[in-house]
Amino acid sequence: MAVTPEDIAFVHDLFSALPALSHRKMMGGLSIYSEGQIFAILSAHGQLYVKAKGALAQDLESEGSEIFSMTRKDGKIATMGYWTLPDASLDDPEEAGRWASRALAKSE
Repeated sequence: MAVTPEDIAFVHDLFSALPALSHRKMMGGLSIYSEGQIFAILSAHGQLYVKAKGALAQDLESEGSEIFSMTRKDGKIATMGYWTLPDASLDDPEEAGRWASRALAKSE
């Protein structure tokens, strides 16, 4: 499943409070940037993840978020430092913007 124009519009609406929002298509998904800095990805399956480690990752996990993972060719599970955006944030641009701002702060 590839990212659709509707998916892209959703991401831009959800993170509209962030400055200089942009995106790039990648591997069937989308990488999402604010002022040129990546802070989130949208998987080819439509799952939205924000970049997180440390306290932010712990806070996301306590909200029920899950870490991005994939099964490699050798059968091992690989994870990346991206966590699903809490479900309640997917309908709330203000809340999504707060998580994204924290993701951007941790990326510096």
